[in-house]
Amino acid sequence: MIYYSLKNSNETASFSKAVIKGIAPDRGLYFPQEIPQLEKEFIDSLPTLPLHEMATEVMLPFVEKEMSRADLYTIIQKTFDFDFPIVPITEQIGSFELFHGPTLAFKDVGARFMAQCLGYFNQKEKQQKTTVLVATSGDTGGAVANGFLGVDGIDVVILYPKGKVSPVQEKQLTTLGQNITALEVNGVFDDCQTMVKTAFLDQDITKYRQLTSANSINVARWLPQMLYYFIAYQTHRKNSDQPLVCAVPSGNFGNICAGMMGQQMGLPIDHFIACTNVNDVVPRYLSNQVYAPKPTVPTISNAMDVGDPSNFVRIQKIYGNDFSRLQQHLTGYRFTDEETCDAMQKIFDETSGYIADPHGAIGYLGLKAYLENRPEKKGIFLETAHPIKFPETVEKTLGQKIPIPSRLQDLMQREKKSISIKDYTDLKDFLLR
Repeated sequence: MIYYSLKNSNETASFSKAVIKGIAPDRGLYFPQEIPQLEKEFIDSLPTLPLHEMATEVMLPFVEKEMSRADLYTIIQKTFDFDFPIVPITEQIGSFELFHGPTLAFKDVGARFMAQCLGYFNQKEKQQKTTVLVATSGDTGGAVANGFLGVDGIDVVILYPKGKVSPVQEKQLTTLGQNITALEVNGVFDDCQTMVKTAFLDQDITKYRQLTSANSINVARWLPQMLYYFIAYQTHRKNSDQPLVCAVPSGNFGNICAGMMGQQMGLPIDHFIACTNVNDVVPRYLSNQVYAPKPTVPTISNAMDVGDPSNFVRIQKIYGNDFSRLQQHLTGYRFTDEETCDAMQKIFDETSGYIADPHGAIGYLGLKAYLENRPEKKGIFLETAHPIKFPETVEKTLGQKIPIPSRLQDLMQREKKSISIKDYTDLKDFLLR
């Protein structure tokens, strides 16, 4: 598979180069030259296929000629070694829990897959030491830190906005040590993301360090997320013939974009719902066809506090930059913090105790709104993080103490180690040490 920059189709790369570089030299996001089409027989067999076999078949076209099926299967096995249950909320709505991995967040899959790929290519091609430079609004940092911890030939530098990630999230990215360094930025996520993108184009840095990104702009972080939707469809089809709708809490739009790629490969997802907080550039675009980024507004669903989502350009490309075609597949809703808290309480009350985190609650609200006059359909909302990652909000809303999972109890006692930076000059100085 050849990948090209969405800013210049003549700027191409192999899968390995796209993974290692992270972003094209012109700052464009890499996109596959073609969207592979899955055979109808494969789609029909999905309900009975083992997860690892299914995932290998879906991902193989994206890595062909650079990785054997056997090597890809091994990477898939190491990536997918936990469960992805759908928990019934109502007769029409289910919570698709993606937080059963090591850092209790959906980003574990993409981070682990990318870490395995990067380690594979470094070993195979004897690359120079690589620095993974990543910005996080919450869960990406912990997932990347855990996925890359101790990987030979890889250093990880994580930028996160000071005071705008939860205590658990901060501990997950600041306490591991070894090859992981956390930089605490006096700003918001968009500031972190801009600094990362700028560093990739700074020749003073790139001639000194081999940089790659582990945000969802990286194809190895972005593409494996489509497998969530194949897993959801497998589970759904075992119990229902109704059309399946997927509501996705959306910040940088990598997750929902991957699902839409899977749909265009042949996966029968009926419709996607982009659910945002008040950082609602995409719902506004879907309403008025004007893409107008705006400064980030802090919310209780902080992982979605993104004012200019990088991956939306990929979504537009998937549908041929055809607005009417995009509208056929994607609906957008935005919700306030007050509405989010009300939804968390409603879910808790009506299920006799199910606890949704703020991001999942926004997904629930979007799904509920979409299904209101569509009784013939069923839907899932993606529950992207364990509620323990947002204890202050969840416990204040529900009046319930959330037990700390055993795997986090030791983590919370560890000492935070981070380096404070103010601007791009500080980041550059650090990377040139």
